[in-house]
Amino acid sequence: MSVQEAHRTAVAAQAGKPLSVVRALHELGLRRSEFDLAVLLGHVRTTVDADGSHRRVAREEVDRLQAADRNQETLRERVRTVGTTDAQLMDISPVRFGKLARAGYITPVTFYLNRYRAVVWLYLAEELQEFATRQPGLLTGRTPPKMRAVLDAGEDRRARNWRSRRLSLLTRQTQDPWEQAAITSSVLDPVQLAEVVDDPYERAYLNKLRPGLVERHGESPAAREAMDRLLLADDPDEILWQRVSLALLLDEAREDRAAPRPETGRPLPPPHSETSQGLRAWLRRKKASRDPAAS
Repeated sequence: MSVQEAHRTAVAAQAGKPLSVVRALHELGLRRSEFDLAVLLGHVRTTVDADGSHRRVAREEVDRLQAADRNQETLRERVRTVGTTDAQLMDISPVRFGKLARAGYITPVTFYLNRYRAVVWLYLAEELQEFATRQPGLLTGRTPPKMRAVLDAGEDRRARNWRSRRLSLLTRQTQDPWEQAAITSSVLDPVQLAEVVDDPYERAYLNKLRPGLVERHGESPAAREAMDRLLLADDPDEILWQRVSLALLLDEAREDRAAPRPETGRPLPPPHSETSQGLRAWLRRKKASRDPAAS
């Protein structure tokens, strides 16, 4: 083989090789936070190495996105996030924006902790503009009775709605029933988890598969504590809803395969326990009454 042929072969092999995340986000003109959000929202398809160590992006995927967005503006706009101070996007005051968010009319897509460890919620700009177009009557004027009732009760649904959205987005990224159960289990504290999953080997397997709801990079103990409070379900309706969801997912996971366990000869738990049967009945009743926690 000549030098030229060898070079062409090497170039062709490199062209078909999946790209690293760093290379892909550079070619797509995205910051890392924008890329991660684009992946989570399903705008960018990725793969994982066989050993699960690195995430990759196929060359064809990058080419597809670049062909659809020559100026690299559309994808960046779809993942653009704004906070309360950007309420002018909806042509309303920051105060009204805050009311809509606390009452659960708009859902955050991410957050960060500022220097004072206060939570700063961020929203997709695209969704806010769509909401303003769809619900102009909620942007000004008297506060609707339903919204006023939520606010007068002191409720703040931002964290709960963010957790629900995050779980949904993460669950969509896998078809494995045990991984889906592990994702849902991540918002329940150890006591709640043990009440739903009484088998210690199943709990250990869920903990092994459980992903982080957010990226954790060297936070201070105080910041870690503040963030941990956001990651666990804290509203009674939300806790019950996630317990139900976990019980149902656990039923499906057990039917798919048993959790790894030592060879002790101990019998496996039944695929449908009394607890999960009761929770399924509760779920049917809640769905029939269109429970707000499910929305």
